[in-house]
Amino acid sequence: MFGTGFDSFFWNFDSILWLVINLVMLGFAVVSFVVAAMAREDAYRAADKQTKKFWLILLGVNLLLNVVLPMLFLQVAGLIAAIVFMVDVRPALRQVSGGGRRGSSSDGPYGPYNGGR
Repeated sequence: MFGTGFDSFFWNFDSILWLVINLVMLGFAVVSFVVAAMAREDAYRAADKQTKKFWLILLGVNLLLNVVLPMLFLQVAGLIAAIVFMVDVRPALRQVSGGGRRGSSSDGPYGPYNGGR
């Protein structure tokens, strides 16, 4: 059935696509876990987010499930948790930690813009 011809092409394409999706989800899980681990504990409290321990457990379970038991519904739940961390928690942590962009909004690429004065 899947040995030759047109069916073989789609079987290979399907398995390669599934492998790519799994690798992307695994990579995102690794990055979100590392970012969560590198942030300071007091930054979580200052940003009024859940504790560092909470996020490390949640993202660690996501990472473990991606490696050990790659089932799509568990991966999607973990992906949602990682997206929430990266979109909501990470910017708040960067803001209270002093990370991110420094300077004023009128700074140009070569220093502050003073309007020709």
